[in-house]
Amino acid sequence: MTAPTAPRSPGGAQAVQRALDVLHCFHDNGPDLSASDLARRLALPVSTAHRLARTLLGAGFLEQDVRTSRYRLGPAVTELGRLSYHQRGLHLAAPELADLAERTGATVDLALRSGPHAVIVAGGSVTPKVGLRRPLHSTALGKVLLAWARPEEADLASLPPLRAFTERTIVEPAALAAELEHVRRDGHALNDGESARGVRTLAVPVLDRAGHARFALAVRATPELITDERADRFLDRAKVCARALEVLLLPPGERRQEP
Repeated sequence: MTAPTAPRSPGGAQAVQRALDVLHCFHDNGPDLSASDLARRLALPVSTAHRLARTLLGAGFLEQDVRTSRYRLGPAVTELGRLSYHQRGLHLAAPELADLAERTGATVDLALRSGPHAVIVAGGSVTPKVGLRRPLHSTALGKVLLAWARPEEADLASLPPLRAFTERTIVEPAALAAELEHVRRDGHALNDGESARGVRTLAVPVLDRAGHARFALAVRATPELITDERADRFLDRAKVCARALEVLLLPPGERRQEP
């Protein structure tokens, strides 16, 4: 009788992808997760999820609560995040963002694109209780990143289904494409209650020399503060800040020419 064949270990690339998938489970900034939670989210056997978590634990990318045995992001992620923050020069942007917030009375955020999301990397929304990822289609930050996307990221068909967050959310790809044409024409994006009721956001691009948005800069408040009459004032100040960020965050050879 032939002995049963032992299960084959996943290939190197698959193992790496699975480990990354485990880390992505913590994007929503929710509570600590058990191995069973990870298995359910990733549709993996609990034993596989447990093995991946233990490997990441040993490398410092996860840490485990000794009382509950549940996992959270570990010190290695914090270290790499801080290194990336400084390598991108984002610490230099903080004074400009704070000044814009003080001048406008609005929450100011700076975001870059990560796949189908806008990720806030600096600004007033970076708090322990708020997730940093935002949908591209329903936010002013995301619309800017889509409107001035690099060619390899410009295909709207690559986005996941456009989820409705309010009755104003754009959920049809054709309507989103038309909206992005307006954004490019106007030079800014507006989110007027599309991601949450009672919130109005204006966003402008931080452009490189090729005309692509490296970052998106947004001012966010209530419609009572960002009124139609005041919108141009908010935009003018945001655009001045965006030009300053181009100098602070982009190498000289990648900055736009002075007009």
